[in-house]
Amino acid sequence: MTGHRTVTIPSAEAMERLGEGLAAALAPGDWIALTGPLGAGKTTLVRGLAHGLGYRGRVASPTFTLVHLYRGRLPLYHLDLYRLEGEEALRDVVDPAEMEASGAVVVEWADRAPGWIPAEALWLELAPLPAGEGRRVTARAQGRRAARLLDALPGKDGGWH
Repeated sequence: MTGHRTVTIPSAEAMERLGEGLAAALAPGDWIALTGPLGAGKTTLVRGLAHGLGYRGRVASPTFTLVHLYRGRLPLYHLDLYRLEGEEALRDVVDPAEMEASGAVVVEWADRAPGWIPAEALWLELAPLPAGEGRRVTARAQGRRAARLLDALPGKDGGWH
């Protein structure tokens, strides 16, 4: 099962709503891998995921701590690999099996450790559009689990292609 979809997100608020909607479909063991340049909206999307799961605290990029945990209806592990110096460094910090056994996992800068990301992760590539016209989000799924999340993306009937 593979697939992909692309949508234009016009604002930070819409990016957060995308995350909130996707959160409704998250289950323990789900992984979302985020890629895109600085300022693409990755942390804004994660904020929507956390709030969609019922977490009401502050959501910020864990750049210097590597991982944050947001507790809602489902624990959400938020990793940021921006400063990662090789996939080997992850082994000393987090246990993927422990995270996916209890919650969902979202990884910013996932392209810095692609071999560490499970094959059935939903990959979301975020790209700023010229002249402040919003962001383009391209979703790619491979495998049953990621295909389920791809199908659950909010607004797929109105803007995704």
